Amino acid sequence: MTTPLVLTDSLCEALFAEARAAFPREACGVIVGPPGEPAALRFVRFDNLQDQLHAQDPEAHPRDARTAYAMHPLKLQRLVDAAEARGHALVAIAHSHPDHPAYFSRTDQTAAAPWGTPTYPQTTQLVVSVFGGEVRDLKGFAWDGQGWAERPLAGVPALPGPPPGARIYSEDV
Repeated sequence: MTTPLVLTDSLCEALFAEARAAFPREACGVIVGPPGEPAALRFVRFDNLQDQLHAQDPEAHPRDARTAYAMHPLKLQRLVDAAEARGHALVAIAHSHPDHPAYFSRTDQTAAAPWGTPTYPQTTQLVVSVFGGEVRDLKGFAWDGQGWAERPLAGVPALPGPPPGARIYSEDV
């Protein structure tokens, strides 16, 4: 069984606040800090560049920020390098699903592992479900060497879960 990723109330609130603020678009960011020290972890928000990519080349980027996210890869790498220089790590990559459940979609999986293996294999992928501007769920996913599996989370406040009849994005079925 996978060890739970422990999150603090303040870390969850920072993540949830960003997801609510971005609604109805996807929010994105990362959690960095010393692994195994939940109180020292911090959430760093990133701009979601998906609308810009979609406007520049809708054929290559058919989704806009309502159903996809893109972080600036150079800014992400600089943040990872700075964290590692301090003995810290990229603990999680987080994004939200506006008006959809918290699941790790095929699009999410491809973005996290564009060549079949994850760019950051030790990093948990967090997905926040936001319906009508209200955070409803949070799930984590981790690479198990073969594929993506749900990773247990600890320290997360009770959330109501998706509303009855909530469906995943039709292109991910």
